Amino acid sequence: MAKEIDFPPVWLAGFAVIGGLVGSVLPVATPVNDPVGAVLVTIGIVLMLVAAGQMIVARTTLIPRRDPDALVHGGVFRFSRNPIYLADAIVLTGLYVAWDALVALPLVAVFMMVISRRFILGEEARLMERFGEEYAEYAGRTRRWL
Repeated sequence: MAKEIDFPPVWLAGFAVIGGLVGSVLPVATPVNDPVGAVLVTIGIVLMLVAAGQMIVARTTLIPRRDPDALVHGGVFRFSRNPIYLADAIVLTGLYVAWDALVALPLVAVFMMVISRRFILGEEARLMERFGEEYAEYAGRTRRWL
């Protein structure tokens, strides 16, 4: 059962719930929380959609732990090797801000560490195995997150 639910959106939802609880117990409200949070969530969703679109156009998988059919390194992938995971972190940050959960913001770094260990490292190994030197060059010039 755990394997069936071990996907990045589930981790994102879990961290969002934790942050929401923190925000309800220890709220830090400012006049800019709502608009800043909304902008961050919007940026994250747009980045996610653009990156997913690029992967679909390249005819490679969006599903973690599946073997890639193409190495996508243009567009938003020029700035981040993992723009969808970066988008998740931006959305999470935006939710925390909008929910007055500023004290939960360090959890975004924890979320990024979990995603790196559970998904990114394995994906990088599969990309290296499949694309070799082409992936190594790409990884050498493009950061994992940003």
